[in-house]
Amino acid sequence: MRAGRDERAHVRGAQRGSASDLEALFRTHWPRAFRAAYLVTHDAATAEDIAQESFLAAIRALDSFDRRRPFGPWLHRIVVNRAIDWTRARTLRAEVELRDALPAPELPDVGGGETLAALARLSPEHRAVVVMRYLLEFTPGEIAEALNLPRGTVNSRLRRGLDALEEEL
Repeated sequence: MRAGRDERAHVRGAQRGSASDLEALFRTHWPRAFRAAYLVTHDAATAEDIAQESFLAAIRALDSFDRRRPFGPWLHRIVVNRAIDWTRARTLRAEVELRDALPAPELPDVGGGETLAALARLSPEHRAVVVMRYLLEFTPGEIAEALNLPRGTVNSRLRRGLDALEEEL
């Protein structure tokens, strides 16, 4: 409960222009924002860019943010949507993957390299809901709200994503 009050206080302060409150929001939410972007894009540099751009977009839109709601899910919606958009655009451009030539960033264990590789082969839409549900620990209802999808669509994408992972592993 205290963390929620602190977060609301930081949001209020940031809305009034407090650099220290913006910094507190950034410190609190950066690790999960980066992790979400990385797990959807599988590209560390892109994930960092997406997380940074998402924070900037959130700061620019902070005046319209409803302080009664938690900041994290709102920010993660921005991050995941931008990561999905980037992944779709990358697929359309058919860029050459340089990911294997670069070292992967240190991430909390999510089941090893085999699991990450299988996750990378999912479509961006399926990957996003699996990441949000099982790695970021959002409920299906929170995912539906964050991605502006019907709950049935979230459940369907989760099921299909998990089925595809099961086949891979």
